[in-house]
Amino acid sequence: MEVDGRQDSTAELFSCLSDAYECLVTSSPPKHPAAHVASALFSGLCEPPAELHGARWELTCLGLTVLGRALGSAAVPGRSPCWTDVLKTLFEDMEAMSQIVRLFQTGDVVVSHLAAKTASLYVVHLLNESGTVSSVWQEKCLQAFHSSVPGTELDACLWSLTDVLKKLLKGTREAVLLGKVLVTFDPSLRALTSKLLIEDRKEEGSGFGHHRGVTVCLLLDLLEALTAASWTCEAEVDLGPQTLIQSHSSALLTAVSCSSPYFVKRQILLLLKRALFQKLGEDWSLGGLKPSSGSSDTSVLARCVLTAVANNWLESVQVEPAAFFGGTRQVEAGEGQKPGGVMQRAVSLVVLKSVQLQMERAGAAGGVGGASDAWRFLRGLWGFLRRCCGSPAEPRHTCGWISVLFAEQDDDLMEASLTCLSIFLAYRQSPGRDGEAGLEAACASGCNPHCHFVLLLQSVSFDHSILLDFLISAETRFLEYFVLYLKYLREDWKGFAAACRSLHASDRSSADVSGGQRPADKAESSPCVQLVCRNAPLGDSSLGSGLRLVEYSSDESEAEDAEDPEMELGASGPFEATGLKHPGSPTAVPEEWNSSAERKAPPGRTLSGPGQASCDLSDRAVLCLSELKKVVARLHSKKLFPYNPSALLKLLSQVERRGQPS
Repeated sequence: MEVDGRQDSTAELFSCLSDAYECLVTSSPPKHPAAHVASALFSGLCEPPAELHGARWELTCLGLTVLGRALGSAAVPGRSPCWTDVLKTLFEDMEAMSQIVRLFQTGDVVVSHLAAKTASLYVVHLLNESGTVSSVWQEKCLQAFHSSVPGTELDACLWSLTDVLKKLLKGTREAVLLGKVLVTFDPSLRALTSKLLIEDRKEEGSGFGHHRGVTVCLLLDLLEALTAASWTCEAEVDLGPQTLIQSHSSALLTAVSCSSPYFVKRQILLLLKRALFQKLGEDWSLGGLKPSSGSSDTSVLARCVLTAVANNWLESVQVEPAAFFGGTRQVEAGEGQKPGGVMQRAVSLVVLKSVQLQMERAGAAGGVGGASDAWRFLRGLWGFLRRCCGSPAEPRHTCGWISVLFAEQDDDLMEASLTCLSIFLAYRQSPGRDGEAGLEAACASGCNPHCHFVLLLQSVSFDHSILLDFLISAETRFLEYFVLYLKYLREDWKGFAAACRSLHASDRSSADVSGGQRPADKAESSPCVQLVCRNAPLGDSSLGSGLRLVEYSSDESEAEDAEDPEMELGASGPFEATGLKHPGSPTAVPEEWNSSAERKAPPGRTLSGPGQASCDLSDRAVLCLSELKKVVARLHSKKLFPYNPSALLKLLSQVERRGQPS
């Protein structure tokens, strides 16, 4: 079809496209006929890449923006049928997709990215309409993946495919459509991943160049989307026993330890962390993605990580100083530079989760190999952190690494605490590992759950209202950790008391060295262990959805607990009735939620002011849990608690009784 719009002047094309954009924003039909609008859009796509500058560059960018907006609103009810005619004319009569993918190879990153974005919107539109993959887009991507030449074309293809997968994961027919896309690209992507992560790195020495590093980061985003997509459509297609992340885990770990750009190392570690914790795609999927049972064999990745740690991988991981807005900052004379917390936390969580998975695997197989190696891996991790942080930041107690490292990230803190608790419980199942000797070994290796819990309470100044915030958060990790720990605590009060004495002695020793500052005051005021609490907006949580938040009972096997109600969300929607839901604002807590019970010492004991030695850690911990129980019970009685906490209250009561003097 001859393109009449090519004869129009640039000013006329700008006017037509500007009017079209305004009509899209206001959801009104275009002022010009559909054929004229389609012709103007096509004119902006036909410019040779070498001539994209000045007004022609602006025209191309505007045309891609308008076209992307039209494709994005294709499924909006009530849209003018004229826009359907525009899209049909462009993609069926004018074959605009060929022009769009041609812009992938332009050297201008803005045009290339806009073209990739527009192409992905059309691919998703076509999949939803006809269930077919655009042949033009498919051919362009396969060609770029096979050539594997880093540049704007390969980057655009990687980004476009990633965007298509993300959009499909948010749809309602995602399994069937994702299966078609995965089957199409899986072989070529396996070859591309091997080339970029292994072959090219060897050719360039030991690491990646900066531009190749950008391409690798786009590949990492794609690997995450591919793995999340494979979880969704595993019943539709068979992509082999291992995901691309698992099959290339050794190459990914090697890239972290080599001379790759720092931003590549950081992104690899964050990807490995999300893979091990099965949180791939949580930042952009609706409701999160979880593999079905048996689909995600993370033990393969865990074994690879621990093999690398055993081969001194941690010694080769470099942590640069923390970055600030605008880059790094100048360090004053005598001032130490704080290491980057993102890398330290990512490395720590990767190693901790790998140890947990290996311990559980060894326990299930009836072996003790994993248990015997666990403390060695943990000591290696603490040595890595000691090397990165330096002696001033080293905690007084080995178990304090968790509080020090994750003080600024409460979500990671809960993951680390739950993982360490799971490691200890798996270790405890090994023959001869239970009892006081097992706790001492765990404490020496920084994995005593009692120490972690007391240090957590110290970091929030034994404030039960902060624990309440965690319990009502949309993130359930604290609830899982809290319940699992309380079940263990009620069975091992002696170990809890010993941990409190050990921490108290450590505080006293530290206070003597630092000039007599009271240990409890120091613990509460120290920035190293001050927990940053971020309240999740209730409007974003799933608490009002009527779904079960997390399954647990207050006992593991006792029949008396069989009648305990499950912790399910109330169907009455109390948040909206009480005015607690404020979209876009932090969690609003009624005054009575924070109205603390009167400060009373446990029966038979004397409670002094905060920080005074006459009130030991165990007393303050019991008091904190008692106050938490009272507040939760009061809220539950008024139907203000977002789920049924009966089993949790029973656990808190049992722990409270254990804390009373005999």
